[in-house]
Amino acid sequence: MCGGATYTVNRNKVTVYFPNPKAQLPVLLKDGTIELYDWGRRESQAGRLPLGGWARLESIKSGKWEYTNPTPCKIIVDSFMEKDNTKKSHWFDLDPNCFIQGLYARLGEEQKLYVVTVEPEGELMKIHNRFPRIIKY
Repeated sequence: MCGGATYTVNRNKVTVYFPNPKAQLPVLLKDGTIELYDWGRRESQAGRLPLGGWARLESIKSGKWEYTNPTPCKIIVDSFMEKDNTKKSHWFDLDPNCFIQGLYARLGEEQKLYVVTVEPEGELMKIHNRFPRIIKY
C-alpha cells in the first residue's frame, strides 16, 4: 500500500511515513518542476476528501473518485516501504526511469494526493495485498 517513502529535495534525503499528518510527496508537474503535495487525509484531519492515502486503480476506473475532480500525476520517489502482516518493513528502490502513479484530488479548497494501488504479482503478494502502481517514463 506504500506506508512510507524516501525522496530527495534540494539535495536533502527525506523519509516520510503516511501516519504523519504533515506527510507530503513530490509530484512532477507538466512543466518539469517538482512540487510537494499533502499525502492523503487522516481521521484526525477535517475535510470531505476520502480518508487514507491510497486510491485503488479499480475504484478510479469504476468512477468512485469522480466527485473529487481527480487528476493523474507522477509521484517521484527514490524508494517506498510496505509492511508485511508481521509489521516488518520492506523497502523497495524505484528505478530512476519510473514513478508511482498518483491521484490528485480536489473538493473546493481541499486538495490531497493519493497513491494509486494495484494487486501485486508473484512473491510480492506475500508482503502485502496492495502495492503502488509503478509506471515507466
